[in-house]
Amino acid sequence: MLNSVLNTYQQQRHRVQRFFDSTLWEDLPEDASPLWRFWVNAIRVTFIMVRELATGELNLRAMSLVFTTILSLVPLIAVAFSVLKAFGVHNQMEPMLLSLLEPLGDRGPEITENIIGFVQNVKVGVLGSIGVAMLFYTIIALVQKIENAFNFVWRVKRSRSLARRFTDYLSVVMIGPVLIFSALGLVATVVNHEFVKQLSSIEPFGTLLVIGTKLLPYLMIITAFTFLYKFIPNTKVKFSPALIGASVAGALWIGVGTVFAKFVASSSNYTAIYSSFAILFFFMIWLYLAWFILLTGSQVAFYLQHPKLVRLAGKPLTLSPRLREREGLWLMTVIARRFCQNLPPLTIQHLEEQTGLTNNALQDLLSSLEKGGFLIEVAGDETRYVPSSDVATIRVAALLNCLRTAEENSAYHVKGVLDKDVNKLLKDIGDAQAEVLGDLTLRELAMRKDGE
Repeated sequence: MLNSVLNTYQQQRHRVQRFFDSTLWEDLPEDASPLWRFWVNAIRVTFIMVRELATGELNLRAMSLVFTTILSLVPLIAVAFSVLKAFGVHNQMEPMLLSLLEPLGDRGPEITENIIGFVQNVKVGVLGSIGVAMLFYTIIALVQKIENAFNFVWRVKRSRSLARRFTDYLSVVMIGPVLIFSALGLVATVVNHEFVKQLSSIEPFGTLLVIGTKLLPYLMIITAFTFLYKFIPNTKVKFSPALIGASVAGALWIGVGTVFAKFVASSSNYTAIYSSFAILFFFMIWLYLAWFILLTGSQVAFYLQHPKLVRLAGKPLTLSPRLREREGLWLMTVIARRFCQNLPPLTIQHLEEQTGLTNNALQDLLSSLEKGGFLIEVAGDETRYVPSSDVATIRVAALLNCLRTAEENSAYHVKGVLDKDVNKLLKDIGDAQAEVLGDLTLRELAMRKDGE
């Protein structure tokens, strides 16, 4: 009897393991219904997300952001407070902080009062020029740290340039609070309008308005998260993945916030142990959870925008040496052909579609070709590449050599017993390739017609 139960368990376990190892990632039949495709993709993304969270990378990023946030919170709110004061809406800052710290329960108002007190103690005249410069540097450092975390999720290997950091970051810090509170004020004005009040007395409009008013905070959270997912990563993020990722993060924010509020309310033992430090303790935990939720939603948006990686079970595509040469040469041909035809250079997203490569494989090849001196990045909002010199002077043989030796370390030479026969064979192969390629240039290859 026991053996029969164990055998059944083993069979079921192997069946489940085989499902998640292979069956789940098989191509769906062409006649599969849209609903079935949706559920399969949802299971795939959920599985990848659970595995990604289990690795602990997002945990480390969220933890580092907690420390940076604590250091930068007061300067950030002080600058936002000054900007809002110029528009006469600075009094709305405290209710906003109270809503963000609502999961802390009774301790939320106390922390909010302390933060507002610190902000009011910031005197520009006392700080001096160096102090003001350090204040802005602290804010920019926080936003840069946030960008690095989002770039890690989106597998972007290059951050914004120094000039773009200064303009983009400060525009968010200076203009962002004004837009947020303007939107809140507009919503409050519409809700309190006489026409809306009269409309609320008529059913079913009254019920719909009540439901809409209750859903409004959640919609504002999703809108704010969507903006962050669109703006922060140094890559182009489509609206629909950003919105879905923000919806997932918003649901997690509300659910985790509710559970955390109950935890704080029933944590009298922690207060007895940590005394006044308990407030800081809970505040840091909530900051960690908040950043972790934000990064999780961004991860969902990333996989929704890159379905190729979902089909690869979320694992990065590693190109073999043969594929590096083939795909790298094809990539340079695509870029050179558009250059010769006087067409605008493609973005990384469009290059993914043209070449069929995944994001990480494409960026590795572009980085190797840029380091080899064959490509340069074009200045602009989106990352684009063009040939670094006249394509008529770029030899295909030099391109292949760059792709072949990209992973080599020039500072380290392997010392071993040389085999004359092996060396001769490799030399003959190299000579045969050089004879086939001759003086073929990238321009000639790019402008060839099919079959030539």
